[in-house]
Amino acid sequence: MSEIQELAPPHSIHGASHATELVRIWIVDGNQHISITGNLWKDLAAWGLMLVDLAKHVANAYAAQGQDRDAALNRVLAGFRAEMEMPTDEPGPLGPTESSE
Repeated sequence: MSEIQELAPPHSIHGASHATELVRIWIVDGNQHISITGNLWKDLAAWGLMLVDLAKHVANAYAAQGQDRDAALNRVLAGFRAEMEMPTDEPGPLGPTESSE
C-alpha cells in the first residue's frame, strides 16, 4: 500500500465547543474522491460563501510560498469559471464510504 498523505486538523478546533468537518477531498491515482456533509446549511448559498473563502485560503497558501496573492486568486477563479462553463467531468453519486449527512 502506498503512503497516505493526510492533513492535520486546524489547531483552532481544539477546545472548541462545536466543530464540524465539511469536506474531505483526496486525489487517488489522479482522481478526486470526496466525502461531504451535504445538509449542513439550510441555505445552499452558504456553500458558495465557503467556496469563496476556500479560494482565498488557496491564494493565501500560494502567497506564503512567494506567489502574488491576487494573481493566484484570479487563476483559481479562472479555473472555476472554465470548469462551470465547460466541465471536464461530472461528479458521480456518493459511494458507500462517502456521506451527505
